[in-house]
Amino acid sequence: MRPEKPLYERDPEAWRAHLAEGNATQPRKRVGADALVRDDSGRLLLVDPKYKPDWDLPGGMSEANEPPADTVRRELKEELGLDIRPGPLLCVDWVSPHGPWDDSLMFIFDGGILGHDRIDDIKMLDGELAAFAFCDEGQAAERLRPYVWRRVQAALEGLQAGRAMYLHDGWRW
Repeated sequence: MRPEKPLYERDPEAWRAHLAEGNATQPRKRVGADALVRDDSGRLLLVDPKYKPDWDLPGGMSEANEPPADTVRRELKEELGLDIRPGPLLCVDWVSPHGPWDDSLMFIFDGGILGHDRIDDIKMLDGELAAFAFCDEGQAAERLRPYVWRRVQAALEGLQAGRAMYLHDGWRW
C-alpha cells in the first residue's frame, strides 16, 4: 500500500489556506531600524525626537512587510532629507516586553560617513525631530538611554570587527 501524498501535493489550495491560517495566528513583532551615520571626525549623528524624552539614532519603526534596510532609507529621507543606501547590518537587538510594548527587534545598519557637503544638506522635514547633532562617544553616551548606548557600542564594535552583533535588551548574548 502506497502512503497517502502529503497535503501540499494532494491539494495545493488547501495547503495554502492552512499556511494562511497559521500566519494569521502567529505572533507579530515590532521591528525598528536605525543607521549609524558618522562625520569625517567619526562623530555619530543623533536626533532628538519630539515624541520621547531622549535622543536616538536616526531611523524608526518598520511599516507592515517593509524590510529593515528599506525602513532606514525611508526614515532618513522623510526626517532628514538624506538619501542613504544602508550598508551592512552592524547589530540586532531583541528588546523584551516593557511598559505597554510587546517585544521587538531593533536593527542598526552602517549609514556610512557624511562629508561636510552632505551634512550641510540635512534638513528636519517631517516635524518629528527637535534637533540633530554630531556627537563624540562621550556625548552620545550622555544623550542616549543606557540600553540604546549599549546597542550603539555593539554596532561600533560590529563595524570594527566586520560582523553583526546580537544582543538581548542591549546586552551581548
